[in-house]
Amino acid sequence: MSTINFYLEDTNYQLKKKKLIRRWILASISHEKAEIDNINYIFCTDSYLYKLNTEFLNHDTLTDIITFQYNSPEEAIQSDIFISIERVKENAKLYNQRLLDEVHRILIHGTLHLLGYKDKSDNEKAEMTAKENYYLSLRPEDLLNY
Repeated sequence: MSTINFYLEDTNYQLKKKKLIRRWILASISHEKAEIDNINYIFCTDSYLYKLNTEFLNHDTLTDIITFQYNSPEEAIQSDIFISIERVKENAKLYNQRLLDEVHRILIHGTLHLLGYKDKSDNEKAEMTAKENYYLSLRPEDLLNY
C-alpha cells in the first residue's frame, strides 16, 4: 500500500488539506508510471536541514529541500524528503508567490527528484520547472485556496 506521511521536526508549521495533497501527489506519481512504497515529507527549520546537508552531503550551504531515496531503481519508491519551511517562506517572498503555492511546488519538486528528474544543468532545471508547473496545474481546486 502506498503511504505518504507528513511530519514536523523543530518547527510548528501546519500543512493543511493533507488528504487532498496525498491524492494529488499519488496521482502525479501514477501519471509518471511509478510506484511508491512510502514517502515521508518532513518540514523542518533551516538549522535542522543545514545539519543534514553538512553531515550527509558535505554541503556547507542552506537549502530548501533534501531528498533521501532508499530504494533501488526497480523497487517501489521509499524516501524521506526534508523541507526547510523557512527557505520555502523566503522563496515565496523572493519569487512573489503565495506560501501555499510555494509549499506545493517544493512538495512536487522533491517528488520529481524521486521520479528521476534532476536540476543540476540549465536543461535539467528547465525540464524540472516545466514538470513542476504541469503538476501544479493539476492540483484539485480545493487545494488552490485555503
